Amino acid sequence: MKPNHIVHISAECYPLAKAGGLADVVGALPKYQIELGVQASVIMPRYHLPGILQREWTVVHTGSFHLGSHLLEFAVHHLSSEELGFSVFAIDIPGKFDRPGIYSDQNGDFYGDGPDRYLAFQHTALLFLDSLPEVPDIIHCHDHHTGIIPFLLKHGMGFDRFRKTPTVFTIHNGKYHGSFSWDYLYAMPFFDWQMRTLLDWGGVINPLAVGIKMAWKVTTVSPNYLNELRGDSDGLESLIQSESAKSVGILNGIDTEVWDPASDPLISVHLKKSAHAYKKGNRDALLKAYPLDAKRPIVSFIGRFADEKAADLLPETIHQALSSGIKVNFLILGSGNPWLHHALNSQRLTYRENLAIYIGYNEQLAHQIYAGSDFLLMPSRVEPCGLNQMYAMRYGTIPLVRRTGGLSDSVIDIGDADGRGIMFSNASVGDMVHALHRAENLYHDKPGFKAIRDRIMKVDFSWQSSAKAYIELYNTLI
Repeated sequence: MKPNHIVHISAECYPLAKAGGLADVVGALPKYQIELGVQASVIMPRYHLPGILQREWTVVHTGSFHLGSHLLEFAVHHLSSEELGFSVFAIDIPGKFDRPGIYSDQNGDFYGDGPDRYLAFQHTALLFLDSLPEVPDIIHCHDHHTGIIPFLLKHGMGFDRFRKTPTVFTIHNGKYHGSFSWDYLYAMPFFDWQMRTLLDWGGVINPLAVGIKMAWKVTTVSPNYLNELRGDSDGLESLIQSESAKSVGILNGIDTEVWDPASDPLISVHLKKSAHAYKKGNRDALLKAYPLDAKRPIVSFIGRFADEKAADLLPETIHQALSSGIKVNFLILGSGNPWLHHALNSQRLTYRENLAIYIGYNEQLAHQIYAGSDFLLMPSRVEPCGLNQMYAMRYGTIPLVRRTGGLSDSVIDIGDADGRGIMFSNASVGDMVHALHRAENLYHDKPGFKAIRDRIMKVDFSWQSSAKAYIELYNTLI
């Protein structure tokens, strides 16, 4: 039996509010589920971000709730246009989400009231669902910001309608638990006090652990990442192991309508009949903007300057590669750690012809880099799924990736049959330099380089197969 209505509850949804891959998933999965004949919608907070404020919304519900001793009002706004391909409901809670950032302000300083904010969001999301005439067939919760919901549906006061509503909880990044002290108990909606031990993990309320305990099914964003979490999840290993029977890894897809080299409005040259002409035209456009050595392959990095992405290894890797005679160019797009900004900018003075840097986030440039680069470097220490390597392959850019998480599920080393990229085992400068050496050799093997580029552009990373896997999972719960 196929579900009729899926509700996704998430802190992010592209293109309305994005901090990471969570937004990309929630912004695509519902659309592809609808294509499979299932109604799907999203509930998210109403941040004061351009992606939200610059669109037309209609208020469809208002209400109030208690946050401790304070009575707060909330309003649910419905996105008026159908541009995303699915319905979006954004919850406005004055004083909680009317800020210019998702988790932090313009200076990168994290907001200090996360528990209050996301407990309020989860409470009001359920109050809104309770106001609807029909109960959803599945409530699909995403990451720790929504981890309390499966508990409230079963043990919260006033939510009796949902006792038999199946829940799915997806872990997008198990490094973030969202834990908070029992001092925040005042912000919790009323629940059966006898069930309080289900909220506890290690003496604190751990929303990620709660979601894993209470959801009917638990998913991760790649099969290999589920295996990794069983061995390393910052203290949740025994819980994840004990819940293995209800857990499954489903590799994320990419939105092939947005990421289409044949029609992407953000790239200079579209793919027509010749992949060579398409890549050369976009490569030339990159070199015009960033005058690197045209005889060398372009190796790009796109991402946050964070330890998870192993971005801290970039300066020394660039230095060792270029100083040892490996003839490549580097093009870096990202932001984050101020120290890394300084280090990379300093290197640019030394390696003017072989290093270009853009500090910040630039969606148009990201698309152009995928289309015009020869290789994409992803040395991640943690990569639950990874989408960049999928974007790169669809655009004909060969990935250089560490064997971890979803990178292992989506990339095959060129030394193996049907190879798609260059893989290395450790997030270390030595392994990255060796990978760059292999990339340089491959680049100059023109028949081999062309064969791999042509192969990766044909790999199907669309959401169709992933959305179908989720529907099949839901079917087991109906």
